[in-house]
Amino acid sequence: MFRDRITDIFFDLDHTLWDFEKNSALTFKKILTENKVNVDLEDFLQTYVPINLEFWKLYREDRISKSDLRYQRLKKTFDSIGAKVSDDLIDLLAVEYIANLSSFTHLFPNTTDVLNYLSPKYRLHIITNGFQEIQDKKLKGANIFNYFDVIINSEMAGVKKPHPQIFKLALETAKVAPKNSLMIGDNLEADILGAKAVGFQTLHFNAHSEPPHEICKMINSLVEIKNIL
Repeated sequence: MFRDRITDIFFDLDHTLWDFEKNSALTFKKILTENKVNVDLEDFLQTYVPINLEFWKLYREDRISKSDLRYQRLKKTFDSIGAKVSDDLIDLLAVEYIANLSSFTHLFPNTTDVLNYLSPKYRLHIITNGFQEIQDKKLKGANIFNYFDVIINSEMAGVKKPHPQIFKLALETAKVAPKNSLMIGDNLEADILGAKAVGFQTLHFNAHSEPPHEICKMINSLVEIKNIL
């Protein structure tokens, strides 16, 4: 199904291998409880998840800073659910969220099984828009760090997916041609269209129950990779 022989596979991390939503929910449960923020966790998370995606899109597009992302996503969530939380407490929660997030280590089902299957056959790498200070901690905490030869993040590259430069940096660092490279990720805009624009072959992990498309093959579970590669 791929036009050229694949030698290198590049994965997104959050929402693709590392179960961001589950780990994020556990982090919020911990820090909201410890800081005695009296909100219904389910209501908070239901409101926060789409707001977080909205602000991450702005961050990818360089329309807000990292500090604005961390503050505004919490501020808007609390305002939306009618919770009165001071700016000082929001700032504290923003810091504690980042400090605690990587301590939770849930992966998507079959992640380790699939990495064990792929690693003897392909060189494996990561391209992530996540923050440099916690992405390595996530990989190490989940015991998958050693599967990957090259780990590129947006702070290293100076740009975020889908900008071509982050993909080009990954290819240059891994010393591989785009036609022999496969990008696997959950975000159609950032991972799939971004990688395709540079010449990667692509595989869309449909982590968010998105509608079908013809851009590339979609999978609904990581275990399906074993039937493709």
